[in-house]
Amino acid sequence: MKKTNDSPENKVFQPCDDRFVDYTPCHDQMRAMTFPRENMNYRERHCPPENEKLHCLIPAPKGYVTPFPWPKSRDYVPFANAPYKSLTVEKAIQNWIQYEGDVFRFPGGGTQFPHGADAYIDQLASVIPIKNGMVRTALDTGCGVASWGAYLFKRNVIAMSFAPRDSHEAQVQFALERGVPAIIGVLGTIKLPYPSRSFDMAHCSRCLIPWGGNSGKYMMEVDRVLRPGGYWVLSGPPINWRANYKSWQRPKDELEEEQRNIEETAKLLCWEKKYEKGETAIWRKRVNKSYCQERDSRVTMCKSTNPDDVWYKEMEACVTPYPETDNADDVSGGELKPFPERLNDVPPRVSSGSVPGTTVELFQEDNKLWQKHLNAYKRVNKIIDSGRYRNIMDMNAGLGSFAAAIESSKSWVMNVMPTIAKKDTLGVIFERGLIGIYHDWCEAFSTYPRTYDLIHANGLFSLYKDKCSYEDILIEMDRILRPEGTVIIRDSEKEIMKVKSIVSGMRWSTKMVDHEDGPLVPEKILFAVKQYWVAGENNSTSSR
Repeated sequence: MKKTNDSPENKVFQPCDDRFVDYTPCHDQMRAMTFPRENMNYRERHCPPENEKLHCLIPAPKGYVTPFPWPKSRDYVPFANAPYKSLTVEKAIQNWIQYEGDVFRFPGGGTQFPHGADAYIDQLASVIPIKNGMVRTALDTGCGVASWGAYLFKRNVIAMSFAPRDSHEAQVQFALERGVPAIIGVLGTIKLPYPSRSFDMAHCSRCLIPWGGNSGKYMMEVDRVLRPGGYWVLSGPPINWRANYKSWQRPKDELEEEQRNIEETAKLLCWEKKYEKGETAIWRKRVNKSYCQERDSRVTMCKSTNPDDVWYKEMEACVTPYPETDNADDVSGGELKPFPERLNDVPPRVSSGSVPGTTVELFQEDNKLWQKHLNAYKRVNKIIDSGRYRNIMDMNAGLGSFAAAIESSKSWVMNVMPTIAKKDTLGVIFERGLIGIYHDWCEAFSTYPRTYDLIHANGLFSLYKDKCSYEDILIEMDRILRPEGTVIIRDSEKEIMKVKSIVSGMRWSTKMVDHEDGPLVPEKILFAVKQYWVAGENNSTSSR
């Protein structure tokens, strides 16, 4: 049943019970346990039905504080913000995380890089062109506390990291508290929520993903999201199993078979092995199919005509075809400039006309428009680009021009492409050297509460007005926004007024302003700041 968006005036939303402090609606532990464990299905998205949705505000834990500014946040997280010590005990020997007084310290170690992430990245950079801007977007599968992604920032590489919500309490929450992009996610039965040819590099460091199993399906999914010419890094089991099977406490023949399967699948995918040293191996995806003449006859090619149609679609054991090229040396799908030139250069998906209705002129106009909008935002919120907002989300990202305008080493943007958007331009966003994800805002996002400092929503409510309730969308925005975080909503005056009346009962302070071109423009902007409040502060309680 579709909900109406004419909500009663001045409803006051109560705080949820304190036990919901870390509630993740679509990754709820109790619900997960009712799904099959096979292929990690139970760790995938399973959202609550309408009658189980909470209609209350998720409290912050007692003692919650604004995270440290970047880059200090990379190394220190206030204990009160994520009060779990289990990782410090379990991972102590691996140099992941240490508890010191009222903060967690992240020394930058990892299971696979005891000498620290920097030394490990240097090793990768001896093979992968990380220094020259050609490798900009990275995917870290099964990321732990995301130290790899955290230390790539100073190399001007942005990593999208994911890990399941599992027995290692709050890995993804720690990543986001540190100011590193991450989502709750898993390689399971459903395709990853990214378009084809998105990432310059994909990485697994002891990520426990069975790459050798399932007929190579997980490697085929990495191949789908890897850009032609992109790199895949695998560190840890089964690489160099001969030297390590004893310390890994695993049978030799099992590890040998696993590595053999991985090598065979890489050959079928026509990846070129570039490096193996110690426990690290690196492959490179060929730049086009002329290097892989026999590939199409040896593997099952995917029949889907749209390799970007992935939302809740089952992962298949098939290979995504390369886009056609004119010459034997051309990069399939188009060559990208190094970053940062890539940011404002016309993306190949636009110049080739493969996004219907998006011309080069429209792309350039959009860029200019968002520079202008951002300047107008700064007149109202003077600290927007000061570093106060590290984790930024654009809920309806379009061509990524808001993220391009605000681009800085002090912040990063999660560009969300609503699955009902009129045009799917997420591939364009990745070609600009930005990161993003598909999502349907009728459901909760795959993140913990309090993980974004600034949320931007342009035209989002007009887009969803006949799809689901504004109240649900706004409660979800409140869940993922930090106390004292900021929201900027840009929409038609009619939708802004509806939103304003709902948030008046949500402990947000708001200010509505006219479009920068004057009061006659029908579009308005609502600025909001979420007030600081925490669990147990003589809140009247309600469970939903």
